[in-house]
Amino acid sequence: MRHPQPDPVGPGQESVWDYPRPPSAEITPRRVEAVLGGRVVASTDRAARVCETSHPPVFYVPREDVAEGVLQRAEGASWCEWKGVATYWDAVVDGTRYPAVGWSYENPTEGYRHLCGAVAFYPSKLDRATVDGEVVRAQAGDFYGGWITDEVVGPFKGEPGTRGW
Repeated sequence: MRHPQPDPVGPGQESVWDYPRPPSAEITPRRVEAVLGGRVVASTDRAARVCETSHPPVFYVPREDVAEGVLQRAEGASWCEWKGVATYWDAVVDGTRYPAVGWSYENPTEGYRHLCGAVAFYPSKLDRATVDGEVVRAQAGDFYGGWITDEVVGPFKGEPGTRGW
């Protein structure tokens, strides 16, 4: 299948089509927050930013920067050819359970060890996710958890007809 034509890149922007495969995973000092049930459930300035061809970045929050007692292990697992086996997490906020709001790699493969235990939240399952105060738009698709900000351009994998990219 042919890849789509990348969208034009403006000043201060980057194209997801310039991201590497296998993905990069670098610690960023940017302020990353996740809000659920009206509460900030995660806030950090030391998230790992994972960038992979055709996907908006995903931010992994160190477990220590997730509100205590919010995460509960969810059913199921999946496998990433680069990072290994993913564990899924429910969130419980003020007695309300929010299913499968995020995932982590509890024993990631070599090259991604710094993701160990850090949690990536699906923006589509949160009240709000922000990067440096900018409200994030969720990547389309029921499997993807990319964080779309004004600094990234696509097109992004996840829309109908993109599964083969």
